[in-house]
Amino acid sequence: MTTAPPDPTTRAEGTSPAASSGTADASPAPMTPREIITALSGLMLGMLVAILSSTVVSTSLPRIIADLGGGQSSYTWVVTATLLAMTVSTPVWGKLADLFDRKLLLQLSLGLFTIGSILAAFSQTTGQLIACRGVQGLGVGGLMSLAIIVISDIISPRERGKYMGVLGGVMSIGTIGGPLLGGLVTDAVGWRANFFLVVPLSLGALVVIQKTLHLPKRERSGDVRLDYLGAVLVTAAVSTLLIWVTLAGSQFGWASLTSYLMVGGSVLAAVLFVLVERRAHSPLLPMWLFRNRTVVLTIIASIAVGVAMFGTTVFLSQYMQLARGETPTTSGLLTLPMVLGSVVSSIVIGQLISRTGVWKRYMVTGTLFLTVGLALMGTIHYDTPFWHLVVFMAVVGIGIGAVMQNLMLVTQNVLPVTEMGAGSSSVTFFRSLGGAVGVSAMGALLGSQASSRIVDGLASLGVPASAMGSGGSGQIPDLSQLPGPVRLVVEQSYGEAVAHVFLAAVPLAVVAFVAVALLPNLPLGTKTGIEQMAEERALAEGATEPEPETLSPATDDGQTEPGAHRAEAVGTHRR
Repeated sequence: MTTAPPDPTTRAEGTSPAASSGTADASPAPMTPREIITALSGLMLGMLVAILSSTVVSTSLPRIIADLGGGQSSYTWVVTATLLAMTVSTPVWGKLADLFDRKLLLQLSLGLFTIGSILAAFSQTTGQLIACRGVQGLGVGGLMSLAIIVISDIISPRERGKYMGVLGGVMSIGTIGGPLLGGLVTDAVGWRANFFLVVPLSLGALVVIQKTLHLPKRERSGDVRLDYLGAVLVTAAVSTLLIWVTLAGSQFGWASLTSYLMVGGSVLAAVLFVLVERRAHSPLLPMWLFRNRTVVLTIIASIAVGVAMFGTTVFLSQYMQLARGETPTTSGLLTLPMVLGSVVSSIVIGQLISRTGVWKRYMVTGTLFLTVGLALMGTIHYDTPFWHLVVFMAVVGIGIGAVMQNLMLVTQNVLPVTEMGAGSSSVTFFRSLGGAVGVSAMGALLGSQASSRIVDGLASLGVPASAMGSGGSGQIPDLSQLPGPVRLVVEQSYGEAVAHVFLAAVPLAVVAFVAVALLPNLPLGTKTGIEQMAEERALAEGATEPEPETLSPATDDGQTEPGAHRAEAVGTHRR
């Protein structure tokens, strides 16, 4: 049986995203700012834990991979495994959020993440570590998608900007500050402590969420189904693609039969997934979402932001340690300009959006900063002055902070409340997919570039490749064990290779800039998800039709026209 999708013409592209004012007894009283902050405290702690799990090991990865005897492929997959699991599980968590208790789902995802973290700390091989990171990723997928969905329940789109700004600041601290913490812990205790580090934070988040987050009971249809076939197909499509991107060029050729089979299999699984979703009773990713211009454009931009957010941190750490010879602690400290740029940008712009209702100009500016910052990072060498790096990283951080969470805000502003979980998770899914594919592709490019440059550099010195101590195996080199001239060749090679990686991300940033510039400049709604659900429930029970909400539609420059009114379209799915 095919479920009829909501009519997109009655949604955001031509109507206000805000809900109509309901009857006095239909909508619950709005939460006070203090109540909102209290409720968000556990969510923010959970989000911090989720992001830290992905980034806290980035500065210690060279040491981890060296200790476990892995190569560049293993280096990339320790990061990619988490991103892959997070990506493929995100739409499942999002659909579950539309069907079951969201607080319980948050706690389940935290529990799963904690188990994965403990197991990862005891890993003895890169294979074991990658598997455990995958378990962590399943929990992170739930935390990332469910936290954003719960925020939509308790905060209206108009007020959501400032809180999303704070949440974006927390995510930025975890994304870019994680390497600093990881470096300190690795140098002081050892790399295994990085995985134990997040366990008490995760348990603390469980307790805080239990005590502070109170959501109304969700009414569930008696005919509840989860799209298992869709989950299998999307997992197959994404996993095959990532494995191909990671191994092609090293284990087999880019134009080999193996490549053709893997790419063809991924495409086939993706096509079958779309066909299944079109007919599924309760699809993971409702296809009608992709008829909405705002959703499509935010997804496109989210892919590019995902590449920048995850790739920048991972490969900056590798640059600092392999091209500059810095310790994990120092390489983490050197990313502070990006941390500060992202946190300040996220919080300040979030406040401006909530106060003025204007959002587009800030997001366009943010994607411009991101593009320029990545282009500047593409000019670095092994001996680039550090003050240049400070400026370049700050520009990238400002761009990420201005765009990352506001893409979700703009998407949620046009979603029907009954599809908030699936719709929000679609943006998170593609952002994670962009990060996972981007890190894999960038890692493959880095490995190829660095290896060829090292071989050429050593040949010019008349030194065999075995002088690196890796025997040409492609393992991450230990600079402290290399002779001076060989070490210089390695540092130069990695410096130039990392620069090429950042240049490869510039076209994606340009795509994000264009996508954000084309977003419809719709005003932000003023109803929380809980209020909207109460109104829809009242309408379903035959309550009096609510009065349409008065809004001031935004003009092209983001300002509002006084006295302008726009009535909300009445239908099954309304905001």
